[in-house]
Amino acid sequence: MKGIKKAVIPAAGYGTRFLPVTKAIPKEMFPIIDTPAIHLIVEEAINSGIDEIIIIVSANKNAIIDYFDRNFELEQNLLVKGKVDEYKLVTEIGSSVNVHFIRQKEQLGLGHAVLQAKTFMGNEPFALLLGDDVYVSSEDSALKQLVNQYSKCQSSIIGTMRVDLEDVSKFGICKTENDKQLSKILEVVEKPNKALAPSNLAIGGRYIFTHEIFDYLEKQEPGINGEIQLTDAIAKMLSTEKVYSYEINAKHYDIGSRIGYLEAIIDFGLNRPDMKEQIIKEITSWLLPSYVRLLHASP
Repeated sequence: MKGIKKAVIPAAGYGTRFLPVTKAIPKEMFPIIDTPAIHLIVEEAINSGIDEIIIIVSANKNAIIDYFDRNFELEQNLLVKGKVDEYKLVTEIGSSVNVHFIRQKEQLGLGHAVLQAKTFMGNEPFALLLGDDVYVSSEDSALKQLVNQYSKCQSSIIGTMRVDLEDVSKFGICKTENDKQLSKILEVVEKPNKALAPSNLAIGGRYIFTHEIFDYLEKQEPGINGEIQLTDAIAKMLSTEKVYSYEINAKHYDIGSRIGYLEAIIDFGLNRPDMKEQIIKEITSWLLPSYVRLLHASP
């Protein structure tokens, strides 16, 4: 039985929702307090048993490559000054897993980005983690939950989450055989309007695929916005093999949105003993005057 030892992280997109800053800084490098989002995602992969990661980048994403490389001058400076904890912070992530990079020369969609990893993955099953989605769990990580389920069913699994009907047009949406946490997928639709959505079960940025997904991606015609959509390839895959949905038990942050990113910063800060008290104090100082003004404005 093959385990999941390889993962791909697409990080080649333009990040247009965060322009103008993404003209110079990849959205995957946006810090959640002091740690880039992609660092957290790589950590999740490591904690899920992954030992080989390929990150798909584009020409303007050199900051990601530099981040996972060694910076000997910085490391030596930290050691000389006795800053051992800081030294560990900048060296541990790069030494815990083998990270490789492939450039996606044209941004032709998520499906096209994943296809760049075909040779690297070979015939092995692999994990896919999207850089827009950060998960926090008090138990197994989001990806580890899927790895555990794959060991039982040996089929492709898509991590899912429930969303408001008003938001289904932002996601790929699944129709499943039943309402169990692990259920066979019957249909997937890319960003439907709420009147046509088969459910409110959204694809949540974590996947495990058998290598057959590449066969469908290679044959997939461009869809919305002229891009090769991963969801379209999954839809075709359903006709020849079982693909499962697994509702992830973890807190999800969509850091590709401004509000989601802000929510992540606040929650991560509140979970840090060195910041929690001050954050609560600042939030209280913002909210109390607003509440008083609201009371005075009420008829």
